[in-house]
Amino acid sequence: MSSLSQMHSCRYLSKHLQAFATVDPEKLSSKDKGFNLVNGEWVGSKKYMDLIDPLNGGTMCQIPDTQLDEIEPFVQSLQSCPKSGLHNPFKNKERYLMLSEVNRKVVECLHDPEVMEFFKRMIQRVVPKSDAQATGELVVTRDFFENMTGDRVRFLANSERKPGDHSGQFTTGYRFPYGPVGVVTPFNYPIEIPVLQFCGALYMGNKPLTKVDSRVSLCTEQWVRMMHYCGLPKEDMDFLHADGPTTQAVLQKSGVRMTLFTGSNAVGEHLVKALKGKVRLEDGGFDWKLLGPDIPKKQEDLDFVAYQCDQDAYAVSGQKCSCQSIMFMHRNWRKTALLEKMKE
Repeated sequence: MSSLSQMHSCRYLSKHLQAFATVDPEKLSSKDKGFNLVNGEWVGSKKYMDLIDPLNGGTMCQIPDTQLDEIEPFVQSLQSCPKSGLHNPFKNKERYLMLSEVNRKVVECLHDPEVMEFFKRMIQRVVPKSDAQATGELVVTRDFFENMTGDRVRFLANSERKPGDHSGQFTTGYRFPYGPVGVVTPFNYPIEIPVLQFCGALYMGNKPLTKVDSRVSLCTEQWVRMMHYCGLPKEDMDFLHADGPTTQAVLQKSGVRMTLFTGSNAVGEHLVKALKGKVRLEDGGFDWKLLGPDIPKKQEDLDFVAYQCDQDAYAVSGQKCSCQSIMFMHRNWRKTALLEKMKE
């Protein structure tokens, strides 16, 4: 156990946290470092970048700044995964149930209040979220894992069979992995977005290289360490702290067969060209709110509408999938103090 883990075990009562946590969100400093995961090993990089603490302007922690001359191990790791994946409906089928058992253990960890508090505080140290928003992100993720225990991973690979037009003829459709794939995610959901995406890739037999925005990647790294503690083989995925050009170089040189990108339009369009269309995009939305002619008669109801409009537009600095982009208001609302309350 690392010296960091030994130090944290003095404060953490949870046996789970003592087993996997390598940082303390309440005591992050320049002594805390992130690590890359490649070929089943946590490794550092030649250069590190300081993650600035918005609360005091100091260094919150150090994140690997992986350079182009360090990408070869990642390229080789991805290329070691065959096109048929780590498992598929015909090979290594026991891995479906193995991953379901990993999910069960993750759920066990997430029902430990101290583990949930740890990840809530990790999120809040890197993203400006309220207790309710940070906890909500974790609850959604825990629900996902609860849904993926038992036989659910195996059932994801459910096949279809249709009769042919003569005796002995039929068609069968199987769900096969791509093999080596990429997952690139943004800063606003450091747990929910990358975890659901790389786990989905793992369930189907892919080997994902996961790259999360460097401003929040330390948080996701701790989650990957928890999954290792819960039984996920360390060789099943790689985790990269790097900038965009370095990540793109790994994806191009390794020949990943599909990349899932969540983020801005500009970067998404760039990756489509750079990776020759082998990309799936999860883009931003444009969400409307409509306020009809019926206005509240009670003051508390008006207060609630103003509160909800404010939350929908500006919670998480407006960086969420359901962020209110535009609001249409019937003229009747001019008779109320709604706009003044929203401004306040």
